[in-house]
Amino acid sequence: MTAIIAVIVGIIAVLAFAFIPYTGGSDRDGDWVYVPHDATPAQVRDSLKCSLGSSMGMRVYIMWKLMGNNPARTEGAYRINVGNTALGIARRMATGRQTPVRVTFNGTRTMPQLAERIASQLQCTPDEFLDACAEVLPSHGFSRAMYPAAFIPDTYEFYWSAAPENVVRRLLDYRNNFWTDSRIAKAKALGLSKVEVATVASIIEEETAKKDERPMVARLYLNRLEKGIRLQADPTVKYAVGDFSLRRIRGEHLKVASPYNTYRIQGLPPGPIRVPSGAAIDDVLNAPHHNYIYMCAKEDFSGYHNFAVDYATHQANAKRYQKELNRRNIK
Repeated sequence: MTAIIAVIVGIIAVLAFAFIPYTGGSDRDGDWVYVPHDATPAQVRDSLKCSLGSSMGMRVYIMWKLMGNNPARTEGAYRINVGNTALGIARRMATGRQTPVRVTFNGTRTMPQLAERIASQLQCTPDEFLDACAEVLPSHGFSRAMYPAAFIPDTYEFYWSAAPENVVRRLLDYRNNFWTDSRIAKAKALGLSKVEVATVASIIEEETAKKDERPMVARLYLNRLEKGIRLQADPTVKYAVGDFSLRRIRGEHLKVASPYNTYRIQGLPPGPIRVPSGAAIDDVLNAPHHNYIYMCAKEDFSGYHNFAVDYATHQANAKRYQKELNRRNIK
């Protein structure tokens, strides 16, 4: 009888050890365990204890060791939800069944900024992501200046341990899928390549924060391109100068020698001045027809613009705006 009781107690202990559910956590969407590349078993243990608490972490770690003790296979990110058992968690980690992580980026102006954003959500470093871009994108027809046109801001799912080259390839696939036959036909009707459409889209996103005004601004720049008039877009000057915080463009800024300074060059700059959104690209492709070729920020600082078809009207608009800049002492 004593032996039977001992066996029963042992079975209960094993069940308690393996099947008591995780009651965590700091996040209602689950807690995360991260196992980086080249982790040691001790680092796996420490990661489990840090994320799941000492008791639960050790239970998972012991069972994981019994299942093979292979950090290389376990590399990745695992979301642990309330109710998951130590056995279930250990089995997932031992077999490398990662949880995809969400990767979101928008509002990025430069490739280093994009790389920082991507690296903050995946295992790779910013430099590794940029190196992957240099490895993958040129073979798809992208010069370095065109790299921002290879991406569409959105929320994507990747494995945390995904190789940077695979991340770039998949993001490029998403971008290529965005460019449907209908969008490609609209770009051709405008006489623009996909990269050129993305470049116009990047300019209008920097030009106005008002989404309802972006199609109007897009058509203005398309009109100037069609007429062979320099774009003279202030955001391209800010990009050329390297200072997007400029609130007032002055003569010395307009003189900056740069392929991005559209006050000096004819046509479009060599690539986008930010990673343009899909919505901004559609604003270019679907821009409503009008005859405006001049624009100036409204003097009420509403964020909207005054538009004009002739230079005299534009000058009058600009004088009102300059007067208000002076009144507000904006340098």
